[in-house]
Amino acid sequence: MRRSRFRNKEAELDITSFMNLMIILVPVLLMSMVFSHISVLDLKLPDLASDSKPTDDPKKEALELVIEDDELIINYPAGAPLKRLPKIEDEETGELVHNFKLLSTVLREVKRKLEAQGIEKDDILILSRPDTDYQTIIKSMDTVRSFKAVVAASVVEAKLFPVISLGDAPVDDAPESEGGAQ
Repeated sequence: MRRSRFRNKEAELDITSFMNLMIILVPVLLMSMVFSHISVLDLKLPDLASDSKPTDDPKKEALELVIEDDELIINYPAGAPLKRLPKIEDEETGELVHNFKLLSTVLREVKRKLEAQGIEKDDILILSRPDTDYQTIIKSMDTVRSFKAVVAASVVEAKLFPVISLGDAPVDDAPESEGGAQ
């Protein structure tokens, strides 16, 4: 009987084709990557002490945006409705949505009137219900902070009320009757 002996020959590792693939693949993946943009908004919570003290100084009076389920309410001074903006039908989806375009226009008019009276106001208080959609709050914050304006043939962000405070919307105190009258 003959025994054949196989000689174990060490195989050479050829990684040339793998390296070529990596040289092409890595730059392509890096170029197609979407880099996320994170922006930070400085917010402040309203002082509890400032709500309890009425003030006669018009510069200290608060401008409020109350986000309700069916409308946006602009209050100036705090608690006194200045303008109510009901929801409108979205042209694309047909759903009722808040009218942020009109909100921006109204806030620009409020800012102009305040400046005409010599009041330099850059703060606003956004009041919302606990069940208000997050996107609605963010869209409201973006709308009250600034608006797009054309200056010297270029579009710039003009500031409206960049100092934003958040709070809870006032609760209706109307008692609901349960059952019948007794």
